[in-house]
Amino acid sequence: MFFEQNRDEMRRYYVESWRKARAGEALEPVERMIADVVADHPEYHALLENEDKALGREYLPEDGETNPFLHMGMHIAIREQVATDRPQGVRHVHQRLTERRGSAVEAEHAMIECLAEMLWRAQRDNAMPDEAGYLDCLKGLLGR
Repeated sequence: MFFEQNRDEMRRYYVESWRKARAGEALEPVERMIADVVADHPEYHALLENEDKALGREYLPEDGETNPFLHMGMHIAIREQVATDRPQGVRHVHQRLTERRGSAVEAEHAMIECLAEMLWRAQRDNAMPDEAGYLDCLKGLLGR
C-alpha cells in the first residue's frame, strides 16, 4: 500500500477496507488492521459508508475538528509500534495503559497525544522523530 501523498486514494482505501469487512470479504492484513480500527470507532462508520462524504470533507483544526483519517492512522501506527515493540518499551507501556484504562483502544487514545506531539515537533524542527522523547512521554502516561 503506497499512496504517493494522495489523500483521496488513502481515504478510498479506508472506505474500501471497511466495505469489504462489512461484506465479509477476504481482507489483506493492512485492510484487516484498518477495518479493526474502524470497528473500534462507530462514530466514523457513517462517514466511511459514504465515499463522497469521506473524500470531500476538509477537517480544520482551527474549527476544532478532528480528522478521522488522521486519528485512525495514529491508531494503526501505535498498533504497529506495539507489534514490533519499537521504540523498545512501547509494548510494555501499551499493556500497562490497557490494564489501567480498561481497553487497548483507550490506551491508544492516551498514547496518540504523545505520538502527535513527537510528529509535530519533528515537522516543526525539520528533524527525525525523537523516539527517546516519545517513549519518555509514553512512560509519563503511566504516572497519571
